[in-house]
Amino acid sequence: MHMKSAKLVSCALVLIAPITFFVAQARPRPSEDEIKDIEQRANAAYEANDLPKYFSFYASDFSQFLPEGRTDLEKYRKDWTAYIAEGNRVEKVEISDLHLQVGPSKDTAIASYLLKVRTKLKDGKISDENNQESDVLFKRNG
Repeated sequence: MHMKSAKLVSCALVLIAPITFFVAQARPRPSEDEIKDIEQRANAAYEANDLPKYFSFYASDFSQFLPEGRTDLEKYRKDWTAYIAEGNRVEKVEISDLHLQVGPSKDTAIASYLLKVRTKLKDGKISDENNQESDVLFKRNG
């Protein structure tokens, strides 16, 4: 009797395993795809010097550390707008080594990546920078 039960369980597992595999394979990765899309669109707006669009990606309680120290959205918007208004222009942005970590409830994520930025300064000089970025994202109100 024990042998029959073991065979039945084995057969059941053999039949269920492929179904589980195909269901797992068929599931889309919406959280990761959504985050990649947000990162691409935000950095494309940055590259295009489209400040209204660029800043639309940030929540009102945004904060970040820059080489000068911590900043909030109001100060960052003011400083970056002034920088662009002076005649400085981002010319090229390249994201590489994107690594995503999504929270179990799918409403939080960290996107860390390398960001190569080429900027044409107001005096005509070209600046090439390699930045290490980490964005913390929260899904709010859908």
